[in-house]
Amino acid sequence: MLTLQQFRVLLAIREHGSLTRAAESLRYGVPTVTHHLRALEGHLGARLVERGRTGTRLTPLGEAFAADIAPVLTRIERAERAVADQRDAGVVTLRVGTFSSIGARLMPAAIAQLQQRTSVRVEVVEAEPTEVLRQLRGGEVHAGLIYDVSDELALQVPDVELTTLMAEPYRVMVAKHGPFGAREEVDFAELAESAWVCSRNPDEASDRVLRRVYHSLGLPVREVMRTDDLTMIHGLVEEGLGCALTTLAAVDADFEVVLLRAVQDLGERRVSFVTRRGPVPPAARWLGEILRGLAAERANRPRAGR
Repeated sequence: MLTLQQFRVLLAIREHGSLTRAAESLRYGVPTVTHHLRALEGHLGARLVERGRTGTRLTPLGEAFAADIAPVLTRIERAERAVADQRDAGVVTLRVGTFSSIGARLMPAAIAQLQQRTSVRVEVVEAEPTEVLRQLRGGEVHAGLIYDVSDELALQVPDVELTTLMAEPYRVMVAKHGPFGAREEVDFAELAESAWVCSRNPDEASDRVLRRVYHSLGLPVREVMRTDDLTMIHGLVEEGLGCALTTLAAVDADFEVVLLRAVQDLGERRVSFVTRRGPVPPAARWLGEILRGLAAERANRPRAGR
């Protein structure tokens, strides 16, 4: 019967030209190498190795057989490593829910670092925070990135572990060439007649902030559209059709929009990594560690913008 040990012995002899050096490279004894070689030659009924005054080398049949088995052994070893990685990671596919703005900036680098550690496959599911939490609690994803208002507890639930990665102040996005584009700061009282691009889900953080601020002024929130498509949001604001509440990390520099501070306190958008409480796949824990490092690096970078 053919075995992987026999294949490794033959390839080691071809590489090192000596039974002794082949044994050393495999951490076998010479008798073990000899045993596997004889078993292989016996199975094939052919002489694969010959010894001479200049050392040990493969016969023409041995060379041909070694050339055929080398790529097979490589694929088997790669498959073995993949299984070991997935076993250690706790999952074959790690599913992660994330929202588009920060997710698009942090997740690619995080996945690249994770795959340096394990061959586990990562599947990213884009959704708004409330949907990510629903998927997490329902077992549809193993982990997620969400955002919330830093001084509220709306997205904290008993069976979810939440780790804050970063926090950024909310700002008002307006058209660069619009009536407020040259300003540094704006009072929401001046925006009484302005329309807003809001989230599809009215319970999302930015909408809660808008309602709180306008309620404090005794004014209603006027909506131009509800969408979670960042490109659409930027396009609407650039055309002067409405304003949006966002943070610096979410701004697309390809659009002619600017961010303004507000006279009113808008609070901060807190970005957090979430998992279920209790045991989680090691790969999810590793991803959280990587994201914390990336968020810390991002926080230390100098930033442009108002």
